[in-house]
Amino acid sequence: MKPIMLHGHERSITQIKYNREGDLIFSAAKDSQPNVWYSLNGERLGTFVGHNGAVWCIDCNWDTTKVLTGAADNTCKLWDCETGTQISSLKTNTAVRTNGFSYSGNLIMYTTDKTMGFPCEIYIFDIRDGSQLQTGNPMSKVPIESPMPKITSAIWGPNEEYILTGHDGGDLNQFDLKGNWIKGCKDHSGQINDIQVYKDFSMFITASTDHTARLFDMETFEPLKMFKTERPVNSASISPLHEHVVLGGGQEASLVTTTSTRIGKFDARFYHLVFEEEFGRVKGHFGPINSIAFHPDGLSYSSGGEDGYVRVHYFDQNYLDFTFEY
Repeated sequence: MKPIMLHGHERSITQIKYNREGDLIFSAAKDSQPNVWYSLNGERLGTFVGHNGAVWCIDCNWDTTKVLTGAADNTCKLWDCETGTQISSLKTNTAVRTNGFSYSGNLIMYTTDKTMGFPCEIYIFDIRDGSQLQTGNPMSKVPIESPMPKITSAIWGPNEEYILTGHDGGDLNQFDLKGNWIKGCKDHSGQINDIQVYKDFSMFITASTDHTARLFDMETFEPLKMFKTERPVNSASISPLHEHVVLGGGQEASLVTTTSTRIGKFDARFYHLVFEEEFGRVKGHFGPINSIAFHPDGLSYSSGGEDGYVRVHYFDQNYLDFTFEY
């Protein structure tokens, strides 16, 4: 399984996303230019130029007409995907940490960091309403009051009913669009780095610095499975084709210089979804994996690392034929 190496970023990757069809990969990094690539051959389609800081998050809507990026320059920008032109730029008080399009693509949400005396907040905009984008007044704004820790990752729930947030302390919470808290749980003991949803929105997987990834039921927040590693997990994704999950992570980026790549455990690790058993690893990155995602058809996956490379892996036939004996 020889990867396609995509080198379009000078600094470490923060997030990668496939679009719904899976023909494009969007990558954001700590340099200020998010990229978009063809997933088939790794050709770069273009860049979105306009941010002045590290880009923490990226998302595209269901028909790949618009792209949303949030950055440390205190803006969240909406782009036209085809031309790469900026449609709107929303100013915030602090860095934008996570963002996302709702399923219809009509609503966007982003969350800001708790720094410089400002609280962590969730903003929800309706992009059909031009006045909201021009004035920067959101449809609704949810402040995260202490003692609840700041949001480190967030996604839309099914049917645009609520937003699912993962927090610094390991909490998971649901907020409706009016800003009311619905329910929460605290199964993780460390910061939640990533939340990714299954293709039918019935369950989701979380990746945490407490060295585990956990599978939850979307409606009830019931913890279904737990995947254990010896290193912080930065990202986890559920295969749409097989009952597999892939975990990416590794040692903290600040501690990497003290170990060799062999000890640092910078592998993508494959676990069986039901049996919680590891069955494969893929080496490659020179540093921790920051973001990992399965292709929507399940025949390939991509990972973005601290080394600034995105690696696209197309699975060999023996992976596709592989079944667990039970």
